[in-house]
Amino acid sequence: MDDAGTSAKTLADLDRRAEAAGGEARRERQHAAGKLTARERIDLFFDPGSFHEFDRFVTHRCQDFGMADQVVPGDGVVAGSGRVDGRPVYAFAQDFTVFGGSLSETNAAKIVKLMDQAVKMGAPIVGLNDSGGARIQEGVLSLGGYADIFLRNTLASGVVPQISAIMGPCAGGAVYSPAITDFTIMVDGTSYMFVTGPDVIRTVTHESVTMEALGGATTHNATSGVAHFSVTDDRECLSLLRQLLGYLPSNNLDDAPVVATADPIDREDDALDRLVPTSPTQPYDIIDLIHAVADDGAFLEVHRLFARNLVVGFVRLGGRTVGVVANQPAHLAGTLDIDASVKGARFVRFCDAFNIPLLTLEDVPGFLPGTQQEYGGIIRHGAKLLFAFAEATVPKVTVITRKAYGGAYCVMASKHIRTDLNYAWPTAEIAVMGPEGAVNVLYKRDLEAADDPDALRTEKVGEFREKFANPYIAAARGYVDAVIQPRQTRRTLVEAFASLTDKRDKNPPKKHGNIPL
Repeated sequence: MDDAGTSAKTLADLDRRAEAAGGEARRERQHAAGKLTARERIDLFFDPGSFHEFDRFVTHRCQDFGMADQVVPGDGVVAGSGRVDGRPVYAFAQDFTVFGGSLSETNAAKIVKLMDQAVKMGAPIVGLNDSGGARIQEGVLSLGGYADIFLRNTLASGVVPQISAIMGPCAGGAVYSPAITDFTIMVDGTSYMFVTGPDVIRTVTHESVTMEALGGATTHNATSGVAHFSVTDDRECLSLLRQLLGYLPSNNLDDAPVVATADPIDREDDALDRLVPTSPTQPYDIIDLIHAVADDGAFLEVHRLFARNLVVGFVRLGGRTVGVVANQPAHLAGTLDIDASVKGARFVRFCDAFNIPLLTLEDVPGFLPGTQQEYGGIIRHGAKLLFAFAEATVPKVTVITRKAYGGAYCVMASKHIRTDLNYAWPTAEIAVMGPEGAVNVLYKRDLEAADDPDALRTEKVGEFREKFANPYIAAARGYVDAVIQPRQTRRTLVEAFASLTDKRDKNPPKKHGNIPL
């Protein structure tokens, strides 16, 4: 056989071994666990035929612990670029069939190469994580690989979108790369994240906990807030990744793609006129308002299970992506607490970093009271949300639907912190505090001296509500640009954001601010 034939045979053999990865038995175990293989995930994620792999034949260099006899082309990670809805994206998929997807010096170098190239090209980075952690046989070399990745995650933050999909185990130091990225998706029942596992916890603290309870998708979506989305299986995860990318620009210098819609800009929804109950203490679902104003009623909610008193996510208005931050009266009366403040602040800063306009829907009676909140640092955490809104230079529009009380009014994208356009419904109440609390302070002595304090309190509450619990004093001062009919909200918002398309604003020159972390 000539040299060309030999070379072709060698290439074909390497291709076959790379495709085989950890072998048929390990692939079957992956399927039996309800998981797709790394290459199956890549094929489903990218547009058909668009994926270009690199470092396909990279192998590890470890000679210890019998590793010299265990060499697999690709070394446990599939990396490359392709297209998602025609737009360039870089992605890597850890292969659990090869050394449990463990991170080695060489496959870390593959991921670093991918990240560096993505930043140069201004394209999103997607990580499909399914790994047992650092490759123990390589010692500090694998740890150094993680640190190299963490550095790139940090440098790429705010430059290109970074999304992590947890599609299997992710433990120890491995969790910090997803934590730095912008969004994390977890697959329920097959993925978990934790710094130390159940066995270590049992040894050190004598606590007994399962892997699912410690670091499963439900835990990190509903309790810790580490993850932003929970899905039922790998296919749903990959579909959601594509959907999420559709709302985002490719980098911090681009705008998000404009998606044509047949939904009329001037569509009115009479149901919005009845959305806010007549009783100031009765809840309603703010998501009904979001669906009513969004193009085709579509809303991609982020962090749906965490801090449910604040709703965040993406809509399109007139075809353009808008980030929504909304108080949720149906949960904790829409108050701001520690978790909601952190949730909102991170989302606002993401939108600001990537030129995504912000819509704030406000119905907030204040910050959640209580010793737990104060001891937990609600002052510091609430300041994060204030800081994020204040420093944001993207177009900002606020609609006050009902309550806007106290410091929470200031925090929720008020006119005073550079929000461009502020609207209110006729049902809006803008005041230092609610009528009942205000009357108890203002008329304390009168109430103590009254023969019938309840009757006097009712009378004064009515007077206060009529005089102050409305949007017109704020409108008279210019703190509210217009009072609008609820049914006209969609048209008002589409036109508002269209008018702000060419907005230019900037912060004072500095290395960076010191957000109260």
